[in-house]
Amino acid sequence: MNMKPQADPELVEVFDTLQESEAMVVHGLLTSAGIDSIIANLQAPQDLLPGVGGLSVRVNPAQGEEARQVIADFKNNAAAEDDQEPQGKSA
Repeated sequence: MNMKPQADPELVEVFDTLQESEAMVVHGLLTSAGIDSIIANLQAPQDLLPGVGGLSVRVNPAQGEEARQVIADFKNNAAAEDDQEPQGKSA
């Protein structure tokens, strides 16, 4: 996992959150899709003030659109699964 104390200005933000766990999931999702990403803090150094100011997931500008699409597809699939009712036996 790449965690930098300052956001690299040459990278583009594709996701931001206040939850470290959410940033880690998105980072893992992008990694599994073959997209290199970093998690950067938005305001405060995370080693001193974890969770303060939120987190940003950033990627190379050339992979920005692909990363956003991977994240959107994941969100859409998760929402579709939530909408499905559990299948049970009918009485």
